[in-house]
Amino acid sequence: MIQYVPGDATDPQGDGPKLLVHVCNDIGAWGRGFVLALSKRHPEPERAFKAWAAGETDQPYALGEVQFVPVRDDLTVANLIGQHDIARKTRPTAAPPVRYEAIRAGLSRVRAEAQRTQASVHMPRIGAGVARGDWAVIEPIIEQELAAHGVPVTVYDLPPETP
Repeated sequence: MIQYVPGDATDPQGDGPKLLVHVCNDIGAWGRGFVLALSKRHPEPERAFKAWAAGETDQPYALGEVQFVPVRDDLTVANLIGQHDIARKTRPTAAPPVRYEAIRAGLSRVRAEAQRTQASVHMPRIGAGVARGDWAVIEPIIEQELAAHGVPVTVYDLPPETP
C-alpha cells in the first residue's frame, strides 16, 4: 500500500532508515523540478549525479540504473534514471521524456536496497512532473515493485500554498 501525505519529500518523516527516490534524466541535466528543492536541502546528490553522468564512477549511467547517495545517517537519496532526455519548450516531442520501464527497473533496484537496509521508501510523484509521465501508469508500477513486496512507501504532495 502506498501512503499519501501532504509535506516536503526532501524531508521524509518516520523512524528508521529511509530511501528518498526521485527520477533523473539520462543526459546529465539537473536543474528543474524536484531537484531544485532537493539540492537546497541536500547538495550531495547533485554532486554525485553530475560525477556519475560525466563517467567519473564505475557504475553504468543508463536508463533504469540507480545511484544511492547517503545524506544523513538515516537517509539515502536514490537518483533513478527514468527519463530519456528532457522536455524542451523549444523542441516539443510526441512522446514525453518519462520511460516507464526504466522506472520499473530502477524501483526493482530500490526494492533490493530497501530490503537490504530495512528502509522505508519516500518520494514525490516520481516521473509525473517535468518528465511528463502519467501518475495513473506510475502508481501501479510502484505498487508492483515496492508495496507488493512489503516495502513501505510514502508519497509526498506539497500542501497548497496559502495566500
